[in-house]
Amino acid sequence: MLHVTSEVGRLCQVMVHAPGPEIDQMTPDMMEDLLFDDILFGDVAREEHACFRAIFERLGVKWLDAGDLLTESLENPEARKWLYEILFEHAAPSTQRKVQEASNADLAQALIGGIRTKEAGADLDRDALFELPPVPNWCFQRDPQVVIGDGVLFSAMATSARWRETILSRTIFHFHPHYSSAPIHGQNFDGMPGLGLARPSFEGGDILIVSPDVLLIGFSERTNITGIRQVAAGLEQAAREGRCPRHAIVVRLPQQRAFMHLDTLLTAVDRDACLVFPPVIQKGGSDIYEIDLHAHDFHPKHKDDLFSTLRAHGLDWEPIPCGGSDPLHQKREQWTDGANAFALAPGVITTYDRNVRTIEELSNRGFRIVRAEDLIDETNDVDVDLDRNERVCILLSSHELSRARGGPHCLTQPLLREDL
Repeated sequence: MLHVTSEVGRLCQVMVHAPGPEIDQMTPDMMEDLLFDDILFGDVAREEHACFRAIFERLGVKWLDAGDLLTESLENPEARKWLYEILFEHAAPSTQRKVQEASNADLAQALIGGIRTKEAGADLDRDALFELPPVPNWCFQRDPQVVIGDGVLFSAMATSARWRETILSRTIFHFHPHYSSAPIHGQNFDGMPGLGLARPSFEGGDILIVSPDVLLIGFSERTNITGIRQVAAGLEQAAREGRCPRHAIVVRLPQQRAFMHLDTLLTAVDRDACLVFPPVIQKGGSDIYEIDLHAHDFHPKHKDDLFSTLRAHGLDWEPIPCGGSDPLHQKREQWTDGANAFALAPGVITTYDRNVRTIEELSNRGFRIVRAEDLIDETNDVDVDLDRNERVCILLSSHELSRARGGPHCLTQPLLREDL
C-alpha cells in the first residue's frame, strides 16, 4: 500500500497532479504566498507535465493523479460531510448549494480549481474574484504529506494559501478505499494544526527519507522549530516500533526564499551520491543537529557537518555540485531547481533541461544524458532500464513548470519504493 525507506529505491508507484484549471485561475497577487515567480501558461505547463508522466509509463512506474484519488474519495458520503463542515459550513448559501449539488468530479475540481464569484465588476481584489480560491500549488505533491516507511505524515503548511492542500490530502488518506487503512504518523485525523505564535509549520520538501534509519529535516523559512518538534513527536512511536527512521538530522538553512525547502539544496541521485548547492550544504552554510527519536525530550545534538554525520550512519555520499564548480552558475541553477532531482531507481534520475552546467557535471560523474522526448518516442532507439544498474539522467522540458519554483522532486510523492 505505502512503503518508502529511501529517496532512490526503485520506484513502483508515485502520486502526482497534472496542473489543471487552477493554474489558469491564478492571479498575480497570489504569487508571493504560493512562491511562484510568475503566472504560468497553463497549456505549456500541462504539456511538460504530460511528458513527465509519460516517462513513468515508459519505464513501468504506476502514477496516480491526486485529483482522481480525491474524486474517488468523495464517493464516500462521510468525506463530503467532513469537507463541508471544514470548508463550507459558514460559506454563502449559494456556495453551499453548489457544493451540495455538485457531482464528485465537479466538487473535486472546485476544491482544487476554486469557485468563482458571479459578480461582474472592476474590483481586482482576489477575494472578490473567488468564493473559494484555487490551489495552483497542488501540482507539487511533495509538500502536503510525506510517506515515511509504511505510513503518512500530514504537513502543517506555512501559509494559509496552502492549508487546503493538506485538507485534501487528509481526505484522500482517510477516505479513499485503497489508502484509508494506511497508518497516520502522529496525528489523529481530526487534529488540525494549531494557530497563533506557536503554530507548527513543516512541509514535505523539508523531509528526506535517506535510509530506513535516517531522515533529514530542513529548518527553513517553511519549517519552524515547533514543526520539527511535532514531526519528532509524530514519528516517535513508529520509530520505536521500527516502522520509520530512528535518527533525524536537522539542517538549519538560511532564511531566504531561494532556499525555501531542503530539497531545493540537496537531493539523492544514487546510493552513494547526491546533488547539492555547495555554499549552503558543504561550506559551513548550515548548522547540523541530530535528534534521537527514541529519546522522549528530543534534545538536538550539534554536529560538525552533514556529510560526516551521514557517514556515521553508513551513508557515504559523494556530493555533486549543482551548477558545476563555478559559484556563479551554482547560484543560477540552484534558483532553477538544479539540485532538485527525482530518482526513479538508484542512479536513474530526472531533472530540468535548463540546468546545463548541472547536467554537464552529472555527465562527468558517469550519468548518460537522455532527453525525455527521445525516451518516450518509441520510434527512437533510446533505452533506459531501471534494473540495469546504470547511471542515467533524463531531461525534462522546463519552460513553464520551473517558473512555479519547484523541480521534479517537488512534483512527486512516492507511494511505493523497493528497499535498497
